[in-house]
Amino acid sequence: MRILNIYRSTISDGPGLRYSIYLAGCNHACPGCHNPSSWDPNAGMEVTESMIERIIYEIKSDYLLDGITISGGDPFYNPMELTSFLKLLKEETHMNIWCYTGYTIEQIRGSELLSKPLPYIDTLVEGPFVKKLFDPTLSWRGSSNQRIIDLHQNDANE
Repeated sequence: MRILNIYRSTISDGPGLRYSIYLAGCNHACPGCHNPSSWDPNAGMEVTESMIERIIYEIKSDYLLDGITISGGDPFYNPMELTSFLKLLKEETHMNIWCYTGYTIEQIRGSELLSKPLPYIDTLVEGPFVKKLFDPTLSWRGSSNQRIIDLHQNDANE
């Protein structure tokens, strides 16, 4: 797993002030994607144990944070590594975790491999970006087909 970028305090990737981690690798290649450089699975920096320790320290040290967001690329590009990473983040920080993916919840739940990270995600922003459905008035998503799903409520908020 590789990290493209870390935004230590952003209001763009979910509610409140969030610590956002952008991962490398995406197979969706959505036309109009806002981050096509994230498609390359070899971009960014290889995640190391010391990097994870630093990330956890930074999150735990910032009492203003409302949560963590994992984006990319597509974090589900490496679902097993994502699962381990999310498990550590959840256990160590106890923070709310949002995750963005181009897969739909139906695709994820239909795959034993892709569904493994779900227990560690509080809110899933799902679905591919569709350029013709782009809507700049939407909160926390780019196109109207994408859903924000509270995995604990099993609600889709349109």
